[in-house]
Amino acid sequence: MLSVEETIPATEAAQIPKQRGESLLETAVRYAEDRHWDVFPGTWLEAVDGAQLCSCGNALCDAPGAHPTRPDWATQATGSATVARRMWQKQPNASILLPTGRTFDAISVPETAGFLALARMERMELTLGPVTLTPDRRMRFFVLPGAAVKVPELVRKLGWPVSSLDLVALGEGAYVAAPPTRFGSRGAVQWVCRPTPANRWLPDAEELISPLAYACGRDR
Repeated sequence: MLSVEETIPATEAAQIPKQRGESLLETAVRYAEDRHWDVFPGTWLEAVDGAQLCSCGNALCDAPGAHPTRPDWATQATGSATVARRMWQKQPNASILLPTGRTFDAISVPETAGFLALARMERMELTLGPVTLTPDRRMRFFVLPGAAVKVPELVRKLGWPVSSLDLVALGEGAYVAAPPTRFGSRGAVQWVCRPTPANRWLPDAEELISPLAYACGRDR
């Protein structure tokens, strides 16, 4: 089992942003400063009678410690390292959430399909952007903004009914949790492919959709 600070092995050795030993505050600031990603603080985990519960107070929370704290969360998101530092100083345990539809969109697929697609992409020598794996077994591939609009048509062109694949493009109005955010007792979000100088320029959804759709079709 990987620890919070560990990352799933990737082809790139560089660690940008560094995770080991860094606080959530330092990591959020790095995302804004080094990657120019907008960030905003989400809920956090609180120890109650030996259990890790979400700060939202809902004992049945679907994403404990990893969702927005307010409905107008989009207005909180900032690309300023200074503002990010100020926000996490107020609540150092807040999760790190990244809005999609701004500097990137994300294509979300099941973990098993994601690893199958990664193997296929390696054989195809495709250039990947950052990729995360969440404790709820979803893999998220970061791509250029606009994917949420294009993906349904791209999937149809490949001959798949969109509703038949567990493949979702997250764009404007959505968000992803960033490492090392934790989902209750289920574990932390991890990097499958770290953010590095080599993947600063993100791929277009069209470059990745074929292996992702194929993998999701095999995973049904």
